[in-house]
Amino acid sequence: HASLRGDFGKIVLEDGVNFQDGCIAHCFPDGITRVRKNGHISHGAVLHGCEIGENCMVGIQTVVMDNAVIGKECMIAALSYIKPNFKAPPRSIIAGSPATVKKTVSDEQIKWKTVGTGVYHHLTQRCLDSLHQCEPLEESAHQDPDAKLNIKNFKPLK
Repeated sequence: HASLRGDFGKIVLEDGVNFQDGCIAHCFPDGITRVRKNGHISHGAVLHGCEIGENCMVGIQTVVMDNAVIGKECMIAALSYIKPNFKAPPRSIIAGSPATVKKTVSDEQIKWKTVGTGVYHHLTQRCLDSLHQCEPLEESAHQDPDAKLNIKNFKPLK
């Protein structure tokens, strides 16, 4: 599940955004929470009245607060806390609580992030292409081998 709370203000997810399980987007009245094209919002992240730049990755359980602006192709480490009004230039690696810019994202890291988001795009399309109505099983069945993702070369970045 994810919670996109557009009750006070706007929530804008641009094309290709990957908004994962347990994420929350919310903002103050008349505010905007925006995730730009191909943004990758990892499990359990909270976005509150902020802007996440194009092709960024927000790590697991990260909190990004009001009026924070994260530039294009940034990567935010898991469990980071981005204070209100924080500004990050493009291609920043951001980490900590409170978070600071640690260094610059490499071409290799951007490629890894872009491929990872593409894996989720593929998964979404695969789901849409394979959905069909079915009757509930009366007993356990073996998993269809075609249901497994065959992604052998996509590994955690070292």
